[in-house]
Amino acid sequence: MLGYLAARRAGLDDPLRLRRVEATRRVLSLQLNADRDMDRIHANGVNTVDIEVIEGKYMLSGGADGVIVIYDLENFSGKPQYTCKAVSTIGRSSKYAHKFSVETVQWYPYDTGMFVSSSFDKTMKVWDTETLKPAEVFEFEDTVYSHHLSPIARKHSLIAVGTKDPKVQLCDLNSGSKIQVLQGHRAEVLSVRWSPRYEHILATASADSKVRVWDVRRASGCLLTLDQHNSDKSKAASEAVNTAHNGRVNGLCFTSDGLYLITSGTDDRMRLWNSATGENTLVNYGKVSNESRKRRQFTVSQGCSPEFVFVPCGSSVAVYGLHTGELVTMLRGHYNNVDCCEFHPDHQELYSAGKDGNILAWVPVLRGPDVEEESDQVTRLFKL
Repeated sequence: MLGYLAARRAGLDDPLRLRRVEATRRVLSLQLNADRDMDRIHANGVNTVDIEVIEGKYMLSGGADGVIVIYDLENFSGKPQYTCKAVSTIGRSSKYAHKFSVETVQWYPYDTGMFVSSSFDKTMKVWDTETLKPAEVFEFEDTVYSHHLSPIARKHSLIAVGTKDPKVQLCDLNSGSKIQVLQGHRAEVLSVRWSPRYEHILATASADSKVRVWDVRRASGCLLTLDQHNSDKSKAASEAVNTAHNGRVNGLCFTSDGLYLITSGTDDRMRLWNSATGENTLVNYGKVSNESRKRRQFTVSQGCSPEFVFVPCGSSVAVYGLHTGELVTMLRGHYNNVDCCEFHPDHQELYSAGKDGNILAWVPVLRGPDVEEESDQVTRLFKL
């Protein structure tokens, strides 16, 4: 690390390189924070978490008990040991609360005054953060597995929704109505994700083993059907046979630049795709345990070089090199299966939650002889 600082001081390296080195070093040193606790509010498992990007201060969580919690991640106590308090809770006592398990929560990308939740009770609710009352409620005929708002959209305000129905629903926040349906999947849609690079591009994953990439401006909709074998068949033929996995596909995540898409399936495999061409990059992550029959939330680091992907793996969180497939480490601390994890890019921290009802914070820690070892690891990875 001293070498990078000296090179920066001498003008041999640009500031971005030093920033990436430091971000990478912090990710490689992630450990369970013994000094930071999270208020335990959920009586059952935690299915989903989301950190707002405006201030990086507030986190949402949704649980199998139908409860939604807003946490303040800042330390106001001034002490090394502190608890992140739950500042608001939509519990069972609220007449507006979801009746069944909350599967996805997400902050509105441009304002912390609003967030969206979806549930097994066949509804998706748009909440006013101040009043903790739904400003809009979308009702569906089937169980809702996943929803997502585009993090960059300026020309539309669509929420993509995946349900037990094979049709992908597009709901408009402005009009409060369902305005479009994307047809192509033949089983329930378990995960949906907008591209962080192009606001009209959407990826969807289904129990039919397929991952489809859509341009919602086109009448035909579907641009690509991802094929794990990179077959050279005609588009008409490949649409029917291409599969991304050999089981249910229940996890989707774009890299922060939108150039790559990571998918996870119940065939215990994770795959990295070129999001523009749909090509399987053939990165081998080995066996990635996945027994979930619903959406699984995993995440990718930001600001690092190389990038890392954090994936729930049993009661641990597995950390892989995104482009190498190398298992870097296993983060162990939960007492039961982990269902979701979220990366905090402002501090290179990770939050994970699962069926034990706990939300754990993983933070960069450097102590004593570990500094030299981790600096050597950063240097080795940077040279790859």
